[in-house]
Amino acid sequence: MWGLISYLNSPELVGAFQRCCGLVPRETCSRVSQNGLVHANGSGKNGPVTIHRRGAEQVANGTSRAQDSNSNYKPASSPCETKGEEHPRPRYKVRNWLFYFLFVTSAALGHEVFYITFLPCIHWNLDPFLCRRLVNMWAVVMYIGQAMKDILKLPRPSSPPVVKLETRVDAEYGMPSTHAMAATAISFTLLLSAQERVKFPFELGLIVAVVLSALVCLSRLYTGMHSALDVICGVVISAIIIALSYPYWGTIDYLQLHNPLSPIVGVVLPLFLSYKYPELDHYSTTRGDTTIILACCSGCSVGYWVNERLGLTFDLAGPFPVTLPPLTLVALGLGVARFLVGLGMLVLTRQTVRWASLRVLCRISGASVSDVDARRRKEIEVPYKFSTYVSIGLVNSILVNRVFVMMGLWDLGNSV
Repeated sequence: MWGLISYLNSPELVGAFQRCCGLVPRETCSRVSQNGLVHANGSGKNGPVTIHRRGAEQVANGTSRAQDSNSNYKPASSPCETKGEEHPRPRYKVRNWLFYFLFVTSAALGHEVFYITFLPCIHWNLDPFLCRRLVNMWAVVMYIGQAMKDILKLPRPSSPPVVKLETRVDAEYGMPSTHAMAATAISFTLLLSAQERVKFPFELGLIVAVVLSALVCLSRLYTGMHSALDVICGVVISAIIIALSYPYWGTIDYLQLHNPLSPIVGVVLPLFLSYKYPELDHYSTTRGDTTIILACCSGCSVGYWVNERLGLTFDLAGPFPVTLPPLTLVALGLGVARFLVGLGMLVLTRQTVRWASLRVLCRISGASVSDVDARRRKEIEVPYKFSTYVSIGLVNSILVNRVFVMMGLWDLGNSV
């Protein structure tokens, strides 16, 4: 069993998959920090294993032996270092552009741009009920996955032999793959929830869910950001969460919409979890990204509760499951118009609230807005990101559809 686990966690397996798909390193090189060390998690910080590039010495647990006592020590040069680059990246060659575009596009399905477009689009063009379910499950699986990463602190695949295509999340740990978790959770939550609301061939929906989840999972191997073990664990964890929570989805819906304490819990609990997120000895994007996700869920949760109080939820009209009308050019045009108007409102909200909250918090803390290190401090990062994305959730769930009605982009006959 341990041999199988070691094999699935091997960077050589990831490298072999990349080469099989036509992504090969142009030359052997590694991410190098100023002191000439290659760090296991690619963060430039001391990780579980540190390898000294000058000789065969390996230093475990980030010990200070990596610092050469000779003040004139210079790290060994790398064949792929370029002048002026502090963190050179591996150069690679693409021999199969079909796989490259397929997997890079699939990897984008786990980024903020996808979530801030796909989830609201479900709300604006299909059914807010489905969006609510998706946002709830997205927040749960992502918090569990992100927290597990920073508790387990298992490194990402090493480079070489792996070619890494992403840089922003390179400082994060690897186990489990939150891309795999989110893709699995969103695909199958949508499948299971949609069958309650809309008539469609379940077998076709199942195939689409499996294919989309598999593409996102394989993209994490192709981009070199996760081992096969990271991906498998991510899928399994999401499957367990869905299986355990599925019987209670209806109860959660009812409490979220009708319980008078719902808006309080919807704000206090995510904010508490954001502040209590596991601490690291170096900065990582995981806390900020998790705060964004929890804040979106918080804002949407409060917004759905407010809509229920106001008596206009914009949900599909029953009895369920309903038969969706055919997709005509007029319906497609209205859908595109709603998407563009809604996205514009969300982007405007993001930029406005982010600008204002950052300046208020930096003034309170006596820091400069342009000071990147100050903006990464918990007392600034958590509240400014939380307030920004709570606002986005509120605008998405309360205001956008009402603007559609004012602009003639929404037919109230389709809602209850």
